[in-house]
Amino acid sequence: MDILITDSSPARQILSASSLTLGLPRPPRAFYRHGWQSWSLAAWTDLTPLPVQRPTSLHPMQTDPVYVNESLPNGSWLGAVEFENGEILLLGALGMDSHVQLDGRQFKGWYESSEGEWFVARGGEAAAFAKYSEELGKRFGRKSDKPAPRIWCSWYSLYTAIDEPILRNIFDGLGDLPFDVLQVDDGWQVKVGDWEANGKFSSGMAALADKIKSTGRTAGLWLAPLIAVKSSRLFREHPEWFLKDEKGKFVSAGFNWGEQVYALDVTHPAAQEWLAALMKRVRAWGFNYLKLDFLYAGALPGRRHTNMPREAAARVGMKTLRESMGLDAFFLACGMPFLPALGLCDAMRIGPDVAGEWESRRDAILLHNLSTPGVKNAIRTTVNRLWMDPLLHTDPDVAYFTSRANTLTPDQRRLLQDLARVCRFKATSDLPQWLTADKRSQLRAFLEDSSDIKQIERYRFQIGSREVDFSSAMDLPAPPRGLVAAQARVIGWLGNQGWALQILDQMGKHSLEKIKKEI
Repeated sequence: MDILITDSSPARQILSASSLTLGLPRPPRAFYRHGWQSWSLAAWTDLTPLPVQRPTSLHPMQTDPVYVNESLPNGSWLGAVEFENGEILLLGALGMDSHVQLDGRQFKGWYESSEGEWFVARGGEAAAFAKYSEELGKRFGRKSDKPAPRIWCSWYSLYTAIDEPILRNIFDGLGDLPFDVLQVDDGWQVKVGDWEANGKFSSGMAALADKIKSTGRTAGLWLAPLIAVKSSRLFREHPEWFLKDEKGKFVSAGFNWGEQVYALDVTHPAAQEWLAALMKRVRAWGFNYLKLDFLYAGALPGRRHTNMPREAAARVGMKTLRESMGLDAFFLACGMPFLPALGLCDAMRIGPDVAGEWESRRDAILLHNLSTPGVKNAIRTTVNRLWMDPLLHTDPDVAYFTSRANTLTPDQRRLLQDLARVCRFKATSDLPQWLTADKRSQLRAFLEDSSDIKQIERYRFQIGSREVDFSSAMDLPAPPRGLVAAQARVIGWLGNQGWALQILDQMGKHSLEKIKKEI
């Protein structure tokens, strides 16, 4: 379907087509790129092609591997162009397994396997995105009526160096700080894929949940149920449960924890039964807040037990998780493609992890990877996805209050805190022993803050009586050139070598042991 957009075209319209092309009335000056899953870049950019991010070994866990090499401006499900007069034209799919692309003055959208609906709007940016959100809500579901909890999580202070005595001491040390959830993150399991308490948690996970509940808070737990590392018992015993490509090889879900990661086939009946049993077991332990991570694996391209489009399969997996954990659980989805999750989770991480630094030269400049953990990456993508707020609670990740475990300036820490205020989803990982009386007071005020929030411009917000501008996080690094480009190629090559990634993993574990001794 070809449509010429003119100044007399309807301000909003819904069309049905397997593909369509909108002829633009004039050249655009900017394009809104919307990445595939939580960590994938979302940003307004110029029309210059972006370099393909490196390393390719991480493509499955950071971006849509089907479109990662596309040079034209493009996006998952939706995109928008901005004209010189400030007006925009938004093209958004109202169904899954869809993509958009800008080719000169042709704005194209298509479904990968069927016909579907498209929403087209022109005019003011805020109104166009609000109406698109409204139409998505009609079809998939809107934000649940559960309030967004205030969370302490173990990740950014301890990473995987957690154990039962350390966490029990932390839970006691948090005292009466107004957290609603205390969340145990990665490091409690035997392996990714083998979701039982490891030797560091000798009393078992039910006992740890009881400890959290004794403080008057909800017990929270991190899991990544749709992936498994190669050495896991789950993968060894049930290889038939995992995605394969057309040549019969296992589909990579990335490289992490020092080894290859594989994707569960969420359409396989036995895998579905295993997922349901896992969710019920975790709930029986006493955990009512579940952060389920690396969920993109359910939507990776591959051969499935039941032949269906990949995002439709991901939604099947999400329904299995939601139904088996129960509607009373609070479900935070992370590393998840957006549309397949709507109506099935309570909250979603809408940007990359924050990490402990503003920006990594290696990742941003040499690898041009804007999906990696980092505060600038997290703020950029999160702010550019705030239009999703009517559909689910938007999680910006944690805020820092102390200077321990991060190299942020005071202004950068405050900007991250203000992002959490704007999202109305507040979390931290700061340890109680790191908090001076003043920092503890600041953290309490942050958790109790209920200031009115108003968006003034694209990146400017009113928080109570204060104005906050997130523009400092919005620019993109220039592509590497000359000697820097040569260095970038070497670093990118190393990032594709398993032995190099294993060395980095071992270095990380050594650093974690040093952190553990300091607690």
